[in-house]
Amino acid sequence: MANFNSKFLIMDNFNSKNISLSFATELMTQEERLDIKREKNTVSIGIPKEVNNDENRVALVPDAVNMLVNNGHKVIIESDAGRKAHFFNNEYADAGAVIAYEKSEVFQSDIILKISPLTNEEIEYIRNKQTIISTLHATIQSAEYFRKLMSKKVNCLAFELIKDKSDTFSVVRSMSEIAGNTSILIAAEYLSNINNGKGLMLGGFSGITPTEILILGAGTVGEFAARAAMGLGATVKVFDSSVYKLRRLQNSLGSRIITSVFQPKVLLKSLKTADVVIGAVHSKNGMTSCLISEDMVMQMKHGSVIIDVSIDQGGCIETSRVTSHAEPVFIKHNIIHYCVPNIASRVSRTASYALSNFFGPTLLQVGEEGGVDNLIKIESGIRNGVYIYNGVLTNSFIGKKHNIPSQDIDLLITALR
Repeated sequence: MANFNSKFLIMDNFNSKNISLSFATELMTQEERLDIKREKNTVSIGIPKEVNNDENRVALVPDAVNMLVNNGHKVIIESDAGRKAHFFNNEYADAGAVIAYEKSEVFQSDIILKISPLTNEEIEYIRNKQTIISTLHATIQSAEYFRKLMSKKVNCLAFELIKDKSDTFSVVRSMSEIAGNTSILIAAEYLSNINNGKGLMLGGFSGITPTEILILGAGTVGEFAARAAMGLGATVKVFDSSVYKLRRLQNSLGSRIITSVFQPKVLLKSLKTADVVIGAVHSKNGMTSCLISEDMVMQMKHGSVIIDVSIDQGGCIETSRVTSHAEPVFIKHNIIHYCVPNIASRVSRTASYALSNFFGPTLLQVGEEGGVDNLIKIESGIRNGVYIYNGVLTNSFIGKKHNIPSQDIDLLITALR
């Protein structure tokens, strides 16, 4: 999940089936494409300190900063921006970054790169013609929020919508892999005595019945949760509404794990014996369905653990409610509930490396292609992440939700040529 709602936001971005994702590139002559590639330039990249207390990640690690600086780019990072991920000012300074002690200095950069969406206060720092790369969280933003950004005449890209060459939402996938793995480690913590659990070791041990892990959802989070649980020797059961996804999961794991489509009686039977339940359901429309009722939770074994990774979309378990890293769990009906939306931020250093592995090469490509505008024109995957282009809204979902006129990004780029 990792706080991202990709498919929902792009479901209506391209209404015309006659326009391909590479529409703008196809209309460019060979000479135009060569001209773009020759016009290499350097850019300044600003990394502000995250103000969200639950956000511990940083978009670029020192190694990536060093790579960018060695290629002629300038990186300005706000003091202590990487501290929560254990990357410190001296490391960034040694890598060639400029350490800024005023947020306003960071926002003088050509590109602003951050994890959480811009706050209203941060929008005030924005100047015309900048590029903002961050998460979007469109379902919780107001119409006024988008109008403010549009008035700045900026480019805004939601990195959860950006695709790679394989047509995969690479940032979403990497964060989902981390969330899946980490959810099992979290469950192990809360099963043990150290956190007032019932004293179980998650996994298997000779002569003892293995721990039972019930996973709801056969997507990326579910797959990597299953991998981690199987590696520890636990018994894994996976439920999903799609037989195709279940079959694909079994093929991916190379193991005949126990799988089932969502059948209420079968689900309840598995729930009664489960030691851990991982809610890993992702919804296309931004809100997950409730798959486990409160009555079903009451029939679980006392001391069992629920990790509802789907909580960023409302949760798939009726008793779930949003928690934070500061107070991650609550107990209801003698069941431990962990419902932190941003699980990847719990392992912020690993997650920061994963993010940096994407952003570093992408920013290098910005310079190679002569700037953000050129990269948007020639890379359909990058273009897929654009929701405001030069002050014009290009995401039709946002437009319909807030009654703001939007334009197709492909047509808009062609018209501006």
